[in-house]
Amino acid sequence: MPNPAETPKAVVADNVEGKRAALDDLFTLVYDELRSLARHQLRSHGSCPHTLTTTVLIHESYLRLAGMEELRLDDRAQFFALASRAMRHLIIDYARGHCARKRGGGMVRVTLQESATAGEDRCLDVVVLNEALERLEEHDPRLVRLVECRFFGGMSPKETAQALGLSQRTVERDWRRAKTYLYELLETAI
Repeated sequence: MPNPAETPKAVVADNVEGKRAALDDLFTLVYDELRSLARHQLRSHGSCPHTLTTTVLIHESYLRLAGMEELRLDDRAQFFALASRAMRHLIIDYARGHCARKRGGGMVRVTLQESATAGEDRCLDVVVLNEALERLEEHDPRLVRLVECRFFGGMSPKETAQALGLSQRTVERDWRRAKTYLYELLETAI
């Protein structure tokens, strides 16, 4: 089996052509990395009830990606950005469906943080965060893709730059802009 760090472009290219077997091969090839991504996602979202596990998150992400009409991937960074986005939406759907039975009861809490600084250490509800991301997308969709890669995907600035086709400096500047914009939106929501 090939090294997951060297995901063959042939697998990704086959996937672009819509071959489900190629997506199966790709998931098999990078499964361990997807487990790390799913663990990061769940850890980032605080105390999700134990029924949402890394395995469930990976398998549900696979089903979402396999169900897409058109799946275009140029490289592994774009694949992981897309997987991060699928996981984000799954967690949001889960929070809406399973955690928000009563007003405010059992909501999943997340922190919007890259590092543990005082200003970034506030807890936020994942549903409120999603609403803020939807508002941000109306303003600047690229910033939302960046948040998905950095916050939800746990990607480094370099990996994010590769996934989005941007320079690392642009990613770092946009990351600051996205956090500032989200904080402003979340301040009014809390």
